[in-house]
Amino acid sequence: MELTLLGTGAPLGLPRPDCPCAVCALSRGPRARAATALLVDGALLLDLTPGAALAAARSGHSLVGVRQVLLTHPHDGPAVELPAGLPTAVRVPDGRELTLISGHRVRAVAMDSPGTGYEVTSADGERLLYLPPGGAPAGLGEEHRAPYDMVVADVTGRPDGLARLRAAGAVGPATDVVAAHLDHDAPAGAELDRRLAAAGARAVPDGTTLYVGEYHEVPDVPRRTLVTGGARSGKSVEAERRLESFPEVLYVATGGSREGDPEWAQRVGLHRERRPAAWRTAETCDLVPLLAEDGPALLVDCLSLWLTHAMDEVGAWDDEAWADGGEKALRERTAELVAAVRATRRTVVAVTNEVGAGVVPATAAGRRFRDELGRLNASFADECEQVVLVVAGQALVLRG
Repeated sequence: MELTLLGTGAPLGLPRPDCPCAVCALSRGPRARAATALLVDGALLLDLTPGAALAAARSGHSLVGVRQVLLTHPHDGPAVELPAGLPTAVRVPDGRELTLISGHRVRAVAMDSPGTGYEVTSADGERLLYLPPGGAPAGLGEEHRAPYDMVVADVTGRPDGLARLRAAGAVGPATDVVAAHLDHDAPAGAELDRRLAAAGARAVPDGTTLYVGEYHEVPDVPRRTLVTGGARSGKSVEAERRLESFPEVLYVATGGSREGDPEWAQRVGLHRERRPAAWRTAETCDLVPLLAEDGPALLVDCLSLWLTHAMDEVGAWDDEAWADGGEKALRERTAELVAAVRATRRTVVAVTNEVGAGVVPATAAGRRFRDELGRLNASFADECEQVVLVVAGQALVLRG
């Protein structure tokens, strides 16, 4: 099944008209994206957008053979001129199935927001799922649980929709996930590619022709990632973003709760509000057993608080206790944690702090914590496929 993406942008396109934002300023030339529209085998057009005929011609195709035009969402704005010879564009009621003269079977998939998704099956059995902007499936029946060959969806706007498809088995390890409806809320260029790769997806330029069912190397999602950065750098947001498209996540909060500390309670509340409702939370510093178990992806936030707890338990803040076995006990604990990270089979994203680039702590205990956290970060990073430094909200990949 041949699929040509006539456009891959949001309904208003990218750049948006008269928008002064940085992403729109960068989205010029080959980075510009027209509103998303898909041409399937030259016979089926999914979404009719301005300039569709010209976009098809630029990609070496024609709309002359189109026998069905289907819309996925309400098209606001000025009326789109229907190219000569095209059938009237329609939306199919949820659950309705069509069989086209071209041999394609199309099934309308219900969404959790205004719009309709379409499952397209070719005469040879290749299966494509195309979802509207801002939409995620409202439900997938048992008969549709086999993985699709390709999914074209709003990955940046609705990562939870991709998570839902993975949970239902509709997206598997070999499914080619292509991002569409890209808007200025998503970054441009290499940063977009990096974020999508972390979700097991990719973006392609307008006019690209893909072949559904043809082997394509799916982006390799790092299994172990360390995200480091300074205070309020955006490192926790970066870590959470990496797991938004996973069907299950266990958020491991190593800081716990602190009675009588309203500022800490506010911090914890902000983190909880950001996390998807489907994520589970465990407040514990006992990371080794979690790493040894099988289970969903782990988000550990953060190693700095884990180290604080470990130093509390071995009396590492006191010079005498440190010299009298505290140092040895702490090194054993960190070595045990690093060994567990090396052996784990779970997907792990861990957050830590960079504390060695600022003012030298005034106390021996403060300097000890700084040094031990630096050692822990380096050892943990050695066991990770990817290491990311976040500065001013911008992620710099140090490894992977």
